[in-house]
Amino acid sequence: MDPKTRQDQIQSVVIVGGGAAGWMAAAVLAKALEGRVSITLVESEEIGIVGVGEATIPQIRLINAFLGIEENAFVRATQASFKLGIEFNDWRQIGDSYMHAFGDIGTSLGLLGFHHYWLRARAAGQSQSLWDFSLNYQAAIQDRFAPLERLGNSSLTGVRHAYHFDAALYARLLCQHAQAAGVTRVEGKIIDVALRGEDGFVDAVLLEGERRIAGDLFLDCSGFRGLLIEGALKAGYTDWTHWLPCDRAVAVPCAHGAALRPYTQATARQAGWQWRIPLQHRVGNGHVYSSQHLSDDEATAILLANLEGAPLAEPRPLRFTTGMRKRQWVKNCVALGLASGFMEPLESTSIHLIQAGISRLVAMFPDARFAPSLIAEYNRQSAFEFERIRDFLILHYHANAREDSQFWRACRAMPVPETLSAKIELFATTGRIFREHEELFTEQGWLQVLLGQGIIPQRYHAIADLRTPEQMQQYLGNIRTLIDRAVQAMPSHVDYIKANCAANNS
Repeated sequence: MDPKTRQDQIQSVVIVGGGAAGWMAAAVLAKALEGRVSITLVESEEIGIVGVGEATIPQIRLINAFLGIEENAFVRATQASFKLGIEFNDWRQIGDSYMHAFGDIGTSLGLLGFHHYWLRARAAGQSQSLWDFSLNYQAAIQDRFAPLERLGNSSLTGVRHAYHFDAALYARLLCQHAQAAGVTRVEGKIIDVALRGEDGFVDAVLLEGERRIAGDLFLDCSGFRGLLIEGALKAGYTDWTHWLPCDRAVAVPCAHGAALRPYTQATARQAGWQWRIPLQHRVGNGHVYSSQHLSDDEATAILLANLEGAPLAEPRPLRFTTGMRKRQWVKNCVALGLASGFMEPLESTSIHLIQAGISRLVAMFPDARFAPSLIAEYNRQSAFEFERIRDFLILHYHANAREDSQFWRACRAMPVPETLSAKIELFATTGRIFREHEELFTEQGWLQVLLGQGIIPQRYHAIADLRTPEQMQQYLGNIRTLIDRAVQAMPSHVDYIKANCAANNS
């Protein structure tokens, strides 16, 4: 290799912070870079991990597959259960319930998406729910689960699933994979960050005991503090509290008191919402709320009054500001996880945003020159993803018909980003939904939340009218029949776990 070429390459990566963000980055980079770059992770056992994100979306299966983590072994190691979607209760108004189910709904016919045919049937007075045509939803509400790629020989896709798991146990599993691949773990508390005088790049992190860890590329996984990206490099932060007003949460685990449901539940409360995430050994619960509308004591009381089983620990408070770093990559430092921004866990995007940031970094892995154009593109893509997730979360709050509290009235009245208002207007008037570029949530996801929050299109696509009533009846009927058969053939969620991936101490 040409010495000059070698000199231009990144020789060492230093990851600041462990947890899911740090250890996922370490494990993925160790494998992707094939051991050719020195990777050191610095973490302190004195510093706690937030670790409230225990629900995921299906993309996590891609990271696990890349790392060679077999699914049943993963489920056992993390005390996991399976997740088919998120049930939203009382969001539009008290008494309403709908699900953002993963996977497809129905199947397209010709060049036209399924929901336009469903809208035509609805306009003709047929009472079938959109979710009658969702395999994931029908399995979820019957507490059933089994992996399924396709429904027989039909064009219908099968189950698309994610997981509920213990984030600390997942971090431990990733740690094992990373260290087996050559990553060095350093225990210690960082007391300062040394910057290079000539260009302001991070030169090293300084630890207690006069230890110094130098590197070429630094990953900031230090959580809300943003020790490097903000503390040293002053990246700045974009605050979205005016759109997503919840700024606090209180979390507590409890014992199981009901079925091991294969879905997350998000129940709206008077000034926020409560999550319920079932794992094999416990249930994760939390209450996300606005401190301007609810006191900490009131929020804790609401959470404890709505547990399905006995609490297993003292409630744990959290404070946050929803938003993102203005730049997630500055000079030779990339922020991941909570250091890069915070999106409340309403749609289980926390782990995904870590994964997406790491995947983006691998695709844009720099050389020692750190081309400004590459950094700018990383920041552009990161901002786009955060902003579109932001819009999706705002939709849940804004499109409500609740009159029971000032919080919900304010959410309904607030002006929303133009990108969201345009999406709502397009769907409301034409039934059209278009996914743009690297946008995370699919048309199917937007469809379910738009309809679930009460936004019904005035029209559907004209091509849907080309089918005869008989063709429509056969088309819709066949889909329902195939879904019903597939669900009835599935074991219960509990039985599937017992037979394939029960944790030893569950």
